[in-house]
Amino acid sequence: MKVSFFGVMPHRELPDDFEQRYKSVWVDPPFFELADPVRVGQYYNWTLDEYVHAAKAGFDGVCLNEHHQNAYGFMPGPTLMASALARETNHLNTAIVMLGATLTTNFPLRIAEEYAMIDAISGGRIVAGMPPGSSMDSNQAYGVPPIETRDRSAEAHDLILRAWEAKKPFAFNGKYTKLPKVNIWPRPIQRPPPVWIPGAGSASTWEYVARNQHCYCFVSFFGRKMAQNVLDGYWAFNDKFGLDRNPYRAGFNQVCIVGETDQSCERENAKHIEYFYRRCLHVPEHYWALPGYQDYPSLEKSVRSGVVAKMTEKLAQFKTYKYKDFVNEEMIIAGGPETVRDRLIDMSKRLRIGNLMLVMQLGSMPPELTKKSIDLFTSKVLPHLRGVWGDEWQNHWWPERCRAKAPVRSVERANA
Repeated sequence: MKVSFFGVMPHRELPDDFEQRYKSVWVDPPFFELADPVRVGQYYNWTLDEYVHAAKAGFDGVCLNEHHQNAYGFMPGPTLMASALARETNHLNTAIVMLGATLTTNFPLRIAEEYAMIDAISGGRIVAGMPPGSSMDSNQAYGVPPIETRDRSAEAHDLILRAWEAKKPFAFNGKYTKLPKVNIWPRPIQRPPPVWIPGAGSASTWEYVARNQHCYCFVSFFGRKMAQNVLDGYWAFNDKFGLDRNPYRAGFNQVCIVGETDQSCERENAKHIEYFYRRCLHVPEHYWALPGYQDYPSLEKSVRSGVVAKMTEKLAQFKTYKYKDFVNEEMIIAGGPETVRDRLIDMSKRLRIGNLMLVMQLGSMPPELTKKSIDLFTSKVLPHLRGVWGDEWQNHWWPERCRAKAPVRSVERANA
């Protein structure tokens, strides 16, 4: 099992009446009414400190993503953050997991060059995430026509991989990008870096991942119950595609908070969990996916399966949910070390995931509390997760420099 720390760099001090006064946390919240540039600079430095602390504490990787025009997680330049982390963690074998730069909001060669730079600075530790970008980011903030989102993303993916590998300059005559001579400097140390494709359950993404032999990462804040149908569908698709059930083909992000006990964890973190789900996910339903953003077969499948209805229902319930509701609904995994350990192991086996991304800083959580949770997790929980998949499977989707670990007995086999 590879376990990464994930923080989205949120606004930590939105007003108490934010949901009543403002339409959305994403796309159109007014910056100068809600934020101060100097204070935002402090947020960024807190976030970098939390990432470095997680790396030093023993996490296998640190995850970064890209979003625009929002107070949920305003990291519009994840490569900037990643370059700082690559240098700061050079004495460690911590992977730099890029869940974005997003392929539709950046010029493809810029992504190829900057990922290569980070891989060089880090000594070959980047995971190259290639998401198409959310509908809020790609379509509303950056003006990409929704119907073009997936085609643009696929073309950018192909150009980036070819640019990394080509021995000689080449012309690229794509539909959206036309270049007379592609010859990027530098090139990544890894040939090529492992590629992860984040998604939210689209069947067309499963096919794309399988065809290109990448890792599929289901990104959600709804927890295991909502993820189960998606991951079950992904593994069934892999079976039909003739691929093995290597758990490292899949990743999942889970909100996870560790306290000294179940009671103290609730006492210290309840208000921060409720802040995140009420304010940081305060988005109108129609913003999540403009018409055309999702291809028709995937849209049909998600509607018929009930996933869309369930997500809409949960988003409405967040306004009234308390900490215990999030725990009982398995949206978050929180509590003392033993509770968190058992629930993470159970979740990982049920979903069959080998790459686990834990959101351990979210919403208004202050740095001291985040670091406390990190320390409790890495000292008392993480050692028990190492052996979930044993040494039967090889993680081809992890930087080779960061793969080394002692052989362990598989929990799957031991409990058979």
